[in-house]
Amino acid sequence: MRKAPVAEIVKPKKLEALTGLRCFAALNIVFFHFSNPDWFNFRGNYHFPGVGHPVQLVANFAPVVNAGYLSVSFFIMLSGFVLAYNYAGRARVGTLDKLRFWEARWTRLYPVYLLSLVLGWQMISVEYGAHRHWMFWLGMGLTPLLMQGWVPEVATFWNTPAWTMSAEAFYYVIFPWVAAWKKPSTKRLLLRMALVWGLAMIPGWLYVHYSPDGIAHPDRFSWGPWLQVLKYTPLPHLPSFVFGVLLANLDEAIGRDARLRVVLGLTGFLGVYGILMMGPQVPYAMIHDGLLIPLFGAIVLGLAGDNWLSKCFRFRVLVFIGESSYCLYLLHFNLWNMLHQSGLLPRLGLDRFDPWLSYALLVALGLLTLHFVEKPAQKVLRSWMGVWR
Repeated sequence: MRKAPVAEIVKPKKLEALTGLRCFAALNIVFFHFSNPDWFNFRGNYHFPGVGHPVQLVANFAPVVNAGYLSVSFFIMLSGFVLAYNYAGRARVGTLDKLRFWEARWTRLYPVYLLSLVLGWQMISVEYGAHRHWMFWLGMGLTPLLMQGWVPEVATFWNTPAWTMSAEAFYYVIFPWVAAWKKPSTKRLLLRMALVWGLAMIPGWLYVHYSPDGIAHPDRFSWGPWLQVLKYTPLPHLPSFVFGVLLANLDEAIGRDARLRVVLGLTGFLGVYGILMMGPQVPYAMIHDGLLIPLFGAIVLGLAGDNWLSKCFRFRVLVFIGESSYCLYLLHFNLWNMLHQSGLLPRLGLDRFDPWLSYALLVALGLLTLHFVEKPAQKVLRSWMGVWR
């Protein structure tokens, strides 16, 4: 039987609140790499009408920025959820065209990925001086092929954030089979999700228990061969992706306007913030990926509903920027270095507005890349592949 053209496939409703949340997650990664977390600890006295004395308000987001690496874990889980939300139904009944699925992912993601490498050409000389000769050439060969993440020493080669695309490429390859798993009862589904969460905790627990790098209290600045494996290779992050796929099944079992979604969303946000406020009391290796998976899942379920909480993230500006979160994430590291190494801002007398001006420029460049690189390139590549299919 002739398969239906792509144009005939009805896509599920867009979850714009999750797109709006991607805006905050991507910006938090930028702040994590290029800010002082203490800048986001706000204190001040405010006068309110009818109150005779000033009221001190405190908004401490420093722990959130300091743990900006968690945005990557969230993105990986969200990737599994969104893919399953859009494709799992077809995968379960055997109508998902695997080749078309892989083409769609490659044509959307690779052009911007390639652009990020072109913009990072200055990093090549840095990498040459930082690695053994043969390891440098291994990085040069693996990075354009989206395989650098499998070798911890070169996982962040050429473009530091690009290691995640090495992991995502692997997840995209296996997704059609993961998504085709038979949908279980809600009870069995929750048990599977609990099992996946348990598996996600194992790498971090092993690292804390055995301390293979001999680091007494590892944190975001620590380095060690085994810590590199935990942070940057695809397998330790695989449970996050699989949890996201299973989460899409649970999403189908909860009404869009169910009050439970608000409870889950608030629990997720407050739970994440509460754990981050505990700081070093929570082992870095445990929190880096696995520990917060259920709370991330609760946030996703909350914002995937029709409620006042999801409306807070559906503002047009947030969604507009959130749509370019992939471009912002993949380009921000090399673009920041190019901008600040060029000395352009001091020459124009604009450095006094930094780093906030640089943040705004990165957002603008991310939006431009979305509309003038990612989307046009995707259209051209899909058209070309359609001709040669």
